[in-house]
Amino acid sequence: MNYDLRPAKILLVEDNIGDVRLIEEALKDTKLLNNLHNVSDGVYAMDFLRKQNGFENVPTPDLIILDLNMPRKNGFEVLQEVKQDEKLKRIPVVVMTVSNDEQDILKSYNLHANCYVTKPLDFNQFCEIVRKIENFWFSIVTLPKREE
Repeated sequence: MNYDLRPAKILLVEDNIGDVRLIEEALKDTKLLNNLHNVSDGVYAMDFLRKQNGFENVPTPDLIILDLNMPRKNGFEVLQEVKQDEKLKRIPVVVMTVSNDEQDILKSYNLHANCYVTKPLDFNQFCEIVRKIENFWFSIVTLPKREE
């Protein structure tokens, strides 16, 4: 169990504002403290993670929730860069996308995604999945300590 009392730091890489709002709402309803940061594409995600181009003072996330279909740099490209970077590769990446295509699933795991979740269309199911993701990664799993 992770008994660390500091808020969980989550980077949400999602360009659909509706999905961002759903995730924000779902996380508000949890018992866990969290700091959610959102960027709208893969270029901003890598800038955030590397603390450059206006993101110099952001925290290193404990978890990345990553959509695959985004402008400029897609989720596969972000996943590949994160998992090849010595400073970032231990950050768990949850791919959360509308695709249930077997090729997308295989490619995500081949790029070392920690899990793959297909977004449900139902509002209540969507919120429940977000809560379960947060609960699993911050109440059950032991994550390595992060240096800022």
